[in-house]
Amino acid sequence: MQKEFISTEDAPKAVGPYSQGVAFGSLVFTSGQLPINPVTGILEQDIRVATTQVIKNVQAILEAAGSSLNNVLKATVLLKNMDDFAAMNEVYSGFFGDNPPARICFQVCKLPMDACVEMEVVAFK
Repeated sequence: MQKEFISTEDAPKAVGPYSQGVAFGSLVFTSGQLPINPVTGILEQDIRVATTQVIKNVQAILEAAGSSLNNVLKATVLLKNMDDFAAMNEVYSGFFGDNPPARICFQVCKLPMDACVEMEVVAFK
């Protein structure tokens, strides 16, 4: 088996030396996604809009790898402010429904580009 590097124009280009995603066997790993709209380049700052954009970016990478949000096994969510936890959860649950993946969420002191949220996932094909 070899690593497969995932790249799509439907998610923002990497802002550092990393791939948007990497697949190995039946697993897909996304890099942390910021709430950057890939069409406009705008970094969303409203937590609800930002969470939606982050998940859409993750979704685009998964789909480019032949996977989907339904196949997410584990999500890691980083928040700039834990006071945004409830609002992020509202949006998150709309995408992942009644059988959400395992998840960890924690507050960090700063994210790249001073984003309010970042998310990475591990999924299967």
